[in-house]
Amino acid sequence: MIDLHLHSQYSEDGEYSPEELVRQCYQKGVRILSITDHNCVRANETALKAAKRKDMDYIPGIEIDCVHTGNNLHILGYDIDFHSPDFQKLEAYVNEQNLRVSLETLEKTQTLGFHVTEGDMWALSKDRYWKEAWTGEMFAEVLLEKPEYADHPILQPYRPGGKRGGNPLLNFYWDYYSQGKCCYVPRNYPTAEEIIDVIHRNHGIAVLAHPGLTLRGRENLLDDILELGIDGVEAFSSYHTSAQTDYFVRYAKEKKRIITCGSDFHGKIKPLIEIGQYHCSMPDEELYERTERVLERGLKTRYISPK
Repeated sequence: MIDLHLHSQYSEDGEYSPEELVRQCYQKGVRILSITDHNCVRANETALKAAKRKDMDYIPGIEIDCVHTGNNLHILGYDIDFHSPDFQKLEAYVNEQNLRVSLETLEKTQTLGFHVTEGDMWALSKDRYWKEAWTGEMFAEVLLEKPEYADHPILQPYRPGGKRGGNPLLNFYWDYYSQGKCCYVPRNYPTAEEIIDVIHRNHGIAVLAHPGLTLRGRENLLDDILELGIDGVEAFSSYHTSAQTDYFVRYAKEKKRIITCGSDFHGKIKPLIEIGQYHCSMPDEELYERTERVLERGLKTRYISPK
């Protein structure tokens, strides 16, 4: 089994250490994996060693936030040279914006009528790698745990049994903190073209992550995005419907792009997403063959375990 989209504690919304994530993948039957943390490559060294101990194939990865024509995108980088200073600079660039964005997000959350404080958020983030990054999911966690808001009408849909209660933290983020929503605070993201260049400059493969989720009805942007130099499309994703999966598989084949698969597993933030879950309709042999196109590139000989 393959899973090329996983998040560790080095993502602001990930739960597990790289070692624990590799262990869980092994238990689930995953033998080819990539940890693709948000704007951060720090998990790769540890995950590579943990995977080698279990004779698993590990592909160094990252998921980078960027923007194209005003639309926020996620681009996956595979087989990257994760020791490159380019990725250290990227992490620093993102991190220097975190506190400003977090404090502005706090103010917007307070305008909804909630008494949530800096102290509440620091208490939740103090043991995390990205201490100054307060995500929408974190605000949801704080608010849902406050006893004084047990019956608050805004939060009722996110309680057990509510319409949005199956995936409450993530749904609260999408409803209030995602791009265009009332608590969204814009960041200065690099352009997609810049990020593709960084990935290619570091021997990597650039893949558009979960396009059915990111584009959401703006699939007309695909041709334009591919012209920037995208090498592949994450056609198999836990977020995609069968119809979306079929569409992106056909599209990638037509455009002669790599097809990849990934669950986007995070842990408690996305409890309905499991390792190895990405609704794959392709025969195993073909999926492995297409994944081999990822392994053939860049730093394969340095990172793939010998058979």
